[in-house]
Formats: sequence, C-alpha cells, structure tokens
Amino acid sequence: MCGWHLRTETEECHDDLVARLREGMAGGVLSFPLTSFDDGGVLDLDGFRAYVAAQVATGPGAVFPACGTGEFFSLDEDEYRQVVTATVEETAGRVPVVAGIGYGWAQAVRFARIAEEAGADALLVLPHYLVRGPQSGLVAQVEEIAARTCLPLIVYQRDQVAFTVDSLRRIAALPNVVGLKDGHSDLDQLQRLTLAAPDGFLFFNGAATAEVQARAYAAVGVPAYSSAVHAFAPEIAAAFFAALRDGDTARVDRLLREFYIPFVELRDRVPGYGVSLVKAAARLRGRPVGPVRAPLADPTPADLADLERLLATGLDLVSETAPAPVTAGAAR
Repeated sequence: MCGWHLRTETEECHDDLVARLREGMAGGVLSFPLTSFDDGGVLDLDGFRAYVAAQVATGPGAVFPACGTGEFFSLDEDEYRQVVTATVEETAGRVPVVAGIGYGWAQAVRFARIAEEAGADALLVLPHYLVRGPQSGLVAQVEEIAARTCLPLIVYQRDQVAFTVDSLRRIAALPNVVGLKDGHSDLDQLQRLTLAAPDGFLFFNGAATAEVQARAYAAVGVPAYSSAVHAFAPEIAAAFFAALRDGDTARVDRLLREFYIPFVELRDRVPGYGVSLVKAAARLRGRPVGPVRAPLADPTPADLADLERLLATGLDLVSETAPAPVTAGAAR
C-alpha cells in the first residue's frame, strides 16, 4: 500500500510515464545533472537551477536528478528535497523527472517519499550500500521499496547488484517496476534479460561513458543510454546520438577515436573521476556547478589541462564532422 501518496497512481498513469520515457529515449540522450556546490561545499541552489534549465533546453529524453553524477551519496535529505523540487520546477513538465534513491530499502523509501512529495515522475533505484546479497535479497530489496511508493521504479544494476533472468522476471512482475538500467555491460546476460522481460519493459545502457558501448548495446536491443558527456557538452552528446541514429559510421568512429576513448582513458586515471572530470568540464564551460564533495576529489592541474585540451578537441569535432546541409536541388 502507498500509505502517504499525494496523488492516485494507477497502472494507466505508469503506462503514460513509460510511453513518455520511451519517446524521449528514442529522441535524445538521458540527462543526469550535476549538483551545484559553492567553494565551501554548500548546496548552491541558484546555480543548480540555472544548470538544470540549460540542460533541459538541449532537449534530453528525461532528467535524472540526484543520481550518481549528481552526487546522491553526498546529499542529506533536506538537500535532496531541494534538488528534486528545483528540478521538477525547472523542467515544468516538459520532460519526465526520475529522481535517484538508494542505500538500504528503509532509507531508500525515505528518499522516495521526499521525491514523491516534490513531484518527481519516477525513481531510479541505485545499488544498495556496501554488502553483497543473494538473488532473493536483491529481489526483496526492490519488493520492499515498490510496496512503499506509488511512483514507477527503474532499477539500476551495477557493482554488487546483478539480476538473473528469474530475478528479473520477479521484479518486472511488480506493478510499479517499469525498467532496468544496466551498468555491467555483460551483453550475453543482458540479451537474456531483454528476452525474458515483459513487453514494454524499459532497458537502457548505464555503462560509464555509455557512448563507447552504445553500438554493442543497440545490437542486443538496448539503444537508449545515459550520457555523462551531456552534463558538460550537450553539443558533443547530441552529435554522437545523431550520428549513431543516422548510421553515420564514419562520424561515430571519429568521435569515439578522438574524443570518447581518450576521455575514458583520462577518466580511468583516478577513482571517482567519472564524476569529478564531468564536473570540472562543466566548470570549464562556465556552468555554475562548483567542486565535488569528499570522498571525491577534483582533478589535478595536469589532468585538468588534459581535460581542457580534450574538450576543445571534442567541440571542434562537432563542427568539423557536421553533415553538410541538404539543398533543395540535392533532395530531388
């Protein structure tokens, strides 16, 4: 039972949300906004609002506040409420808002309640904290959360969370579990999961720097993906998405070779750079996102210089590889 729901959620409502997400995922990448802090590590809500407004203006398929890129793990409940509320207000219904929740199920439910009250459309269930559990425990974690919120749930499998086919069937049978985000990149297992899931169940690629594996995921029926690059260079993310959608292999290859793979190599130098580099790149673009919070650390001066050069390369590639406009004569 949804003991505190503010609005009646029905399966029809869930179906509408799934349809909106599916449409958005087909037309653009998924935005995972950074959370803005000032130099003292205090939440900068004005900076965050400006940043989210800029992200929404680029036309993402959906916005996922307070997730991994948004440093969910460093937010207290009041900050979380402010972040989700601000996102809902800045999106103003233009795209779905899917808020991150996590830790053990009891704490995840507390965040779910806050997100529901703030007006989020759905929830992304981040991997639980610290311990590994058996499949029965992984399923029970989702069941406990699903029983206590009316919002649709997308479950994120990565690190210590990996579902078997039987477990996927069990969580997909829950009325408000509507999708799975995959961060393992085990394409053999992912294919098995997609074939076992009910019709209409959502899947998307949540691998780190997902573009590098986007073609492989698409080959097993999972074309949608989240993009960390969108958080700082939506032009590059959009160019890659369009090239992949249009089958422009040469452009995809060049973006991968000259920007995305070097970015992954830079990201892998230091633990936590998957967020720290993204935030540093956004600052280089003039976005008001501030530093990361501990235990993350901002890039070293040498790595920041490499990031700045790589960012310039990526932006140049967008203009250099842009398809030529089609003239009226050429269209005949």
